[in-house]
Amino acid sequence: MWGHGAQACRLALVLAMDVSSSVDATEDALQRAGLAAALVAPSVRDAFFASDAPVALAVFEWSGRNDQRLIQDWVLIENEATLTQVATQIATTRRIVAERPTALGYALGFSAGLLAVAPDCAAQTIDVSGDGLNNDGFEPRQAYDVFDLDGVTVNGLVIEEPDDAAFREGQIDLLSYYVQNVIQGPAAFVEFADGFEDFARAMEAKLIRELGVLMIGQNAAVSDEHGG
Repeated sequence: MWGHGAQACRLALVLAMDVSSSVDATEDALQRAGLAAALVAPSVRDAFFASDAPVALAVFEWSGRNDQRLIQDWVLIENEATLTQVATQIATTRRIVAERPTALGYALGFSAGLLAVAPDCAAQTIDVSGDGLNNDGFEPRQAYDVFDLDGVTVNGLVIEEPDDAAFREGQIDLLSYYVQNVIQGPAAFVEFADGFEDFARAMEAKLIRELGVLMIGQNAAVSDEHGG
């Protein structure tokens, strides 16, 4: 299916966006526009093309256990035109459904299915963004017992709105939840977005790290090693 081998493709990267009911229409628009903007930001563009070996990219949105939609199927990012096309595709899509729960375990399962048909790349990474705790189906940590995710790095992007934090008072905070239950791999980390207005900045910083190019002076909000 794919003509490129592991040495030709350096990374298969899955981007998973939360569109559960806790994400309202304005926040969803900020998230899509933010991801699109991050993908074509100069620093991210440079990171994509820092090596002759391309990155393979797939993007989907998720909410409840039966609510995942592929926004961008696997594509090799071999030039700026392709990267721009992917960003445009993300920016112009609309969410599949509203008023759905948060099924992080199923999002990881869907990601595993995507990676099973990905181009043959040297490494595989899942990038899960979300603004809430799992409340539908099995927990994300259980997904590692069910799906073939061995050797896959899973990073998180936590979006914390003040009102959401107040609503979860008395529960484990979202950042700690992602560190303890979602991320996997010796170099896995969680990036923090201070609301959806901060999503583009956080995603840009996250993509630079995932693409293997740490710029001098760049500081991630949170970094945590967590084996799965």
